[in-house]
Amino acid sequence: MTGSLYRGQAGLPFSSTLRVYEPLEAFPEDQRAALKAAGDRAASRAAVENAELLASLGRITRPGGDPFPTGRTDLVRVTRAPGLPVEDESKDEEDAAQANGGGLLYCPSQLVLRAGLAANALMEGIHGPLAELLIPEEQRDRHQERIDLVSAREGATRVHTRASTWGIPFSWFSLFLESDPQDVVEAGGRILTVRVWAPITEALDRVRYAVANLALAAPDLDMLDDLTQLTEWLELFHTESMVELDYGAVADKVYPDDSPMDVRLGIECLAEGDMTGAAAAYRRLASRWIPIRQLARAS
Repeated sequence: MTGSLYRGQAGLPFSSTLRVYEPLEAFPEDQRAALKAAGDRAASRAAVENAELLASLGRITRPGGDPFPTGRTDLVRVTRAPGLPVEDESKDEEDAAQANGGGLLYCPSQLVLRAGLAANALMEGIHGPLAELLIPEEQRDRHQERIDLVSAREGATRVHTRASTWGIPFSWFSLFLESDPQDVVEAGGRILTVRVWAPITEALDRVRYAVANLALAAPDLDMLDDLTQLTEWLELFHTESMVELDYGAVADKVYPDDSPMDVRLGIECLAEGDMTGAAAAYRRLASRWIPIRQLARAS
């Protein structure tokens, strides 16, 4: 399954994700049975990733030209509680969790909501006129009806996943340390992805530390706004949740990656007034990630 996952990604933009997994009790009671059933059906993490990728490719070529997900086949990722690192991706998640005495955590894909948010961001960006041609108003209106149905059924919904193409936002690295549990997924001599985890309480402590130091040392830095928004987002979730950074295929270009350490050192240097150290940390980050971002404009 991992092989087909990698071949399916060939030629597609690098996409990385930041996910929050919550315990079952964090979800409304009427959603818990469906979440648990969806998690039980997931044979492996690779199967979930491959199914989601194939579904997204299928929407692009769907008759009628509607690229939006319907929500009928929304997937759920399942993992173990913080402190229980994943060892074998092919192993059934629930059996492994029970064997280790840990609880399960759930991250619903929420594709309907996320697609709506992405479309709105595209319309409001510099490529808005082009987006209007690619996604006609009729299709956007139809998808808004789906969003309204989800909102009416589930009420105020926390979006559990953030995605980024052609590189990982530097603010995301502030949530993690190089000592955090991670899983390197390889096949055919390539790294398919690297996943790093942190308990949400620790991730929040780290990002709040970064916000406090940047607010004093560099209040005009764009990254401060990103960190503030990240903090507000994480504060919406259950305190026993876990945060996962999934590098995606870009991991094959950057791993092993010292970005969490470089971000932390850069912020610490700014707080101490060490501009030379801060500049050195930024140069290391830039040398690693600017070439990745330039691929977005490559022909």
